[in-house]
This record gives sequence, C-alpha cells and structure tokens, in this order.
Amino acid sequence: MGDPKGFLKISRSMPKRRPVEKRIQDWKEIYKPMKEEALMAQGARCMDCGVPFCQGYSGCPVQNMIPEWNDLVSRGRWRDALKALHSTNNFPEFTGRLCPAPCEGACVLGIIDDPVAIRVTEWNIIDRGFLEGWVAPIPPEYETGFKIAVVGSGPAGLAAAQQLRRAGHTVTVFEKDDRIGGLLRYGIPDFKMEKHVLNRRLKQLTAEGIQFKTSVHVGHDLTADTLKKDFDAVCLTTGAGLARDLPVPGRELDGIHLAMDFLTQQNKRNSGDTIDPQYEITAKGKRVIILGGGDTGADCLGTCHRQGAKEVRQIELLPEPPQERSETTPWPLWPMQLRTSGAHEEGGIREWSFMTKKFSGQSGRIEKLHGVRVEKIINDSGGVKFINVPGSEFEIETDLVLLAMGFTGPQKKGLLEDLGIKTDHRGTVVVDENRMTNVDGVFAAGDIKLGASLIVWAIYEGREAAKGIEAYLKHKVA
Repeated sequence: MGDPKGFLKISRSMPKRRPVEKRIQDWKEIYKPMKEEALMAQGARCMDCGVPFCQGYSGCPVQNMIPEWNDLVSRGRWRDALKALHSTNNFPEFTGRLCPAPCEGACVLGIIDDPVAIRVTEWNIIDRGFLEGWVAPIPPEYETGFKIAVVGSGPAGLAAAQQLRRAGHTVTVFEKDDRIGGLLRYGIPDFKMEKHVLNRRLKQLTAEGIQFKTSVHVGHDLTADTLKKDFDAVCLTTGAGLARDLPVPGRELDGIHLAMDFLTQQNKRNSGDTIDPQYEITAKGKRVIILGGGDTGADCLGTCHRQGAKEVRQIELLPEPPQERSETTPWPLWPMQLRTSGAHEEGGIREWSFMTKKFSGQSGRIEKLHGVRVEKIINDSGGVKFINVPGSEFEIETDLVLLAMGFTGPQKKGLLEDLGIKTDHRGTVVVDENRMTNVDGVFAAGDIKLGASLIVWAIYEGREAAKGIEAYLKHKVA
C-alpha cells in the first residue's frame, strides 16, 4: 500500500461539481477535474485488505484489482495502474462514470469511516490513459476463421465483441439504432457521460477489426435463420428494454411518455439530429412530473432542468430511504440509503410514498395527476403491499408526465420467438453455465439474461459469454 497509515491521516475527497447555475446551461459532464496529487492521496487511503471485499462479487462483478491500482496510483505509476485496470474491465471509463460503485459499499474502511474513493480513481486512470496515448488497438495475432454475430451494442455486447475479436474471430456487431452504443448512446444523458468518451473507445474497437452494422433490427431486417446460417455462434445482448408502464385511467392522454423516449430524443438532439415536431417531447416551460425515484428518474430530472422546465416533481411509490446505511443492508452489502445526485442538487421536488391512481385532462391532453399517499406493509412471509392512507388523496396540475418506473425484461416478440429461446418466470433468457441458451450456438449475456442491472454486471456478462463461446468453438474444432 502507498501509506500504511494513509487511511488514518487522509480524508475522503471527491471532485467538485460545476456550479449549478452554469452546468444547467449546457450538456457537459458536471464534475471538475481533480489534481494528480489529490488522486494519489486518495489511492493512499486504501488499506490493501487481506480480504478485499471491494473486488469480490458483492463489491465488483468484474473483480477489478482495486487495491493494486490504488497502490500504483498512490505511487504515481499511472500506466501500470491502467494495465491492472484493463486486465479485468474492458471499459473503466463507463463504469467509473456510471456505476453506483458497490465496491465502495463493500470497502472495509467504510465500516468505520468514509470508504475509499474508488470510482473517481478508476475513471481518472482511464482518462489519463487516453490522454497519454496509452490506450491503443490490440488486434489479434492470428485469425481463427470463425464468424460470430453479436446482437446489441451496449456494454455487454461491446465487451463480448472485444474479447472475441482479440481471440482472433471475425466479429460483427448488429445494432438496431442508427448509432452504436445502446443505452450508453441514447439512455445516458451527456451530463453524466459525454459521447466523445464512448466514441474514442469505439474507435479502438473498430481499429481492432470489429465490424459494426447499424440500423439493422435483427429478427426483422435480418432473419433468425440467416443469422444462424451465416455465423458460427451468436451472442444476444439486446438488454431488458421493455419499460414498465402504468395502466391507470387516463394513460392514453397526450403528454404522458416513457422516460427512455424522452431521454433518447435529447441525446439525438445533442448528436445533431432534428426531431420531428409532431413527435417531439420537451419539458421547456412545462410543469413536469417524473414517476420513479431511481437513476432513470434522476436522469430525466437533470434533462428537464437543462430544457428549461417550469417546475419538476419526482414521485416515488416507496418510502424515503434513511440518510445512513439501513440495518437491512449491513456491510458489505450495497447499502439502502438516500442518495442525492447532481440532478437533485440542481432543483426539483422529491415526493415519497405516493401512488398514482389516474390522470385527467381535456381535449385529449394531460392536465392533472390524481394520487394518494400510501404506507408500505411487509407481512410475515416477507411480501410487500401498499395501503392507502385515508384522507391523503391529492391532485397535481401537470403538462408532462414521464414514466421512469424501471424495466420488465427483454422483448420476446421477434428474434427470441423466432429462435425459440426459452425464458424463465421473469421473462429473462435461460442459459447454462457457459451462457448458451437452449439453442445450440446461441448465447445470451447482460440484461437480457439478468433483467435490468448495473453496467458493471453487463461488462462481466459480456466477458463470460465470450469465454463460453470460446469453449463452444474449441469443442466444434475437436
């Protein structure tokens, strides 16, 4: 470790956020750079635990060698830190910016003090790597002749593609949207990750020989039969994009939209696209209600601020979490506690324990949300139900409602049905220990298998699927 007593002498430090009044005027990332000396000091806080829970599966699915690269950063050995980081994680620039950092929740120092600032160190290692030119294409040493299709270009698909290409296989990534990146491209606002961060990595993947095909909706533009016939193996990484809707009276009114439709439009604008006014969704000058208190809801909140909303409320069905770690999630579990993002710092009203009962309006347009306060009840068997609080009914006038209530699973119609892929009771794809589905040569990884999850799990899944495909191809040769 950099300093055996570092954790006693050095306090946790994080990058400062740009002033609210300035950052809501643009779409740039909200954090200011940290000085190298400050980052080295944060690395020195790491205790190099005998059992580093931060890199166990509860802390980091890809098993990042966190103590190693913390130590290397504390010593100023940035290039070596990058090698250690890349040895387990294909895309630390994505996880560093977007992962909620379960590693920090599992940090041993966090039992008695603030945990080590792992996430910020991670993204600074990789950003320095790109700045110094240390991140270069690694083409395969030989070609195997096998052809592999990866369907979906989110983090799971990109991780699988890179691992397979470096093993010498011909890899083609199919994406139904007009640009590569999946939710990294169209689901994450630029103020959380500017798209040049994604583009610079795609430049590396392209130079390594991965072929990208955009605007190809596999199962429609390209049939399942063609896919199986033309490729030796197929990896499905299309995510769990079916949004949870809200089937209450008035849902059909204009002005009620799914969160991802709203976020995607803004990302397209930021990329230079023009949105057809007939289908445009904007918060400018409007009273907005966001239903859902999670990360997607917060992304909508920050987007509404930048679009110039008149008023924004974020409403959550669940009760307000505690300020500190809940007793129900002891260390090293991911702590259940109240989290305040940069978007919340920028403004808006947060409401808890509210249930929407109906929408109302005139001339086919939303005007009011009708709801009631609820109490969360847990029965003896652990089941949860919500009971209306008598006399707590309410109405809120609104011009725009955004549904950010999570996702229910992958889309089954089309490719999954055409291939005959089995799913479980949750609707997610069933795979074996090698990530292969019930269809020979067809693998699945990421949210399509897990359900909606963290970006770090997606990268881990993509890497594991690549291992499974490697084993499958070797068996075919044998």
